[in-house]
Amino acid sequence: MTEIFGDVGLLIPILVVVFLFLTSAIKIVREYERLVVFRLGRLIGEKGPGFVLVIPIVDKLVRISLRIITLDVPSQEVITRDNVTTSVNAVVYYRVVEPNRAVNNVEDFKMATAQLAQTTLRSVAGQADLDELLSEREKLNSKIQSILDEATDPWGIKVTAVEIKDVVIPESLQKAISRQATAERERRAVIVQADGEREAAGRIAEAAKTLAAQEGSFYVRLLRTLPEIASQQGNLIAFPLPIELKHLLPDPALIQEPKKQKKDE
Repeated sequence: MTEIFGDVGLLIPILVVVFLFLTSAIKIVREYERLVVFRLGRLIGEKGPGFVLVIPIVDKLVRISLRIITLDVPSQEVITRDNVTTSVNAVVYYRVVEPNRAVNNVEDFKMATAQLAQTTLRSVAGQADLDELLSEREKLNSKIQSILDEATDPWGIKVTAVEIKDVVIPESLQKAISRQATAERERRAVIVQADGEREAAGRIAEAAKTLAAQEGSFYVRLLRTLPEIASQQGNLIAFPLPIELKHLLPDPALIQEPKKQKKDE
């Protein structure tokens, strides 16, 4: 009996060791993850996804996510090419495409990518004018993405997108830009008004030619205009007298003669 309990006492530690060994040897890797395996310090490759069996103690594992990482680049103080001090921030989207290189070629790929993004943002923004920062962001985004993608390629990283979020300029410059925009809108309004007057003048000239070409058309137009005048508030209506009826008016000289005679009397 004592021997049986002794054998069981020896078997329990062995079973515990085996259980711990199997627990350490079996790894479950998600679909979006990869395991970079180092065996006795030597890189043997990546494993996953799914069920992965490794050798405990001998194998060292680094778990890498293949999902897109969102990097918020903090605001960077920049002096543009036209000597304007601005503050620019951006967001960078990237993902690991080669886990082996991301682990083996750079100590901390996240920190390295973040620092590179900040310096690239300052460099590209400093080479652009303020107008380019405000109106040509797509061009600058593509340029920053191209530089980052090329620089991070040895690290096994793919930069998928870069977006400049905000450009902060001094308040005094904001007022100057506002005045410039107001002046531009006023200039356009004047041009549009002048174009409208020119077009209206051309139409009026065509209408005058049409009225002059046909006898009596002026009077027809006049009669059509009188109801519009009469419908408005007011009692005074100016009625132009046709020139053809001038002979019906009394001679002004005859009107003034009685006054002269009265003075002589």
